[in-house]
Amino acid sequence: MKRFFTFVAVALLCATTGLALVATQAQEKPAAEARGRLVAPNQQLASMYDESAKMCAECMVCCEKTAFHCNGMISAGKAEHVAAMKTAADCAECCKLCATFCARQSTMCPASCEFCAKACDECAAACEKFADSTEMKACADTCKKCAASCRAMGKMTAAK
Repeated sequence: MKRFFTFVAVALLCATTGLALVATQAQEKPAAEARGRLVAPNQQLASMYDESAKMCAECMVCCEKTAFHCNGMISAGKAEHVAAMKTAADCAECCKLCATFCARQSTMCPASCEFCAKACDECAAACEKFADSTEMKACADTCKKCAASCRAMGKMTAAK
């Protein structure tokens, strides 16, 4: 009889341990699935930060080249390029700042993206006044793409 009670006690202990293990695994599985769902949006957001930083860096380079081009035009006596040169130089600085903030996923990203988009809009408008110049057209096109990218990134990070 003593053996019977020992057997029942061991069986109950095993059954209790087994149920506890199954219950623990059942609780961990939904938590693991939930963690998996949270990773994807964060990876998507990180990818968007990277793409926005690249676009801003590309626009910065284009605006610097445009400012240099305008400087050459001014030196050749075409004073009408002064405003475009200043705007392109300012836009390049805004793009540099925004690229830096996006690269480090700064909390300042939404504000810098909004500011960069506005600078890009102004630069594109200034460059479009010189439609016969391939350099100015390239800058206007790049600024428009950057402005759109910054607006999308600003909305995405502001909603974060």
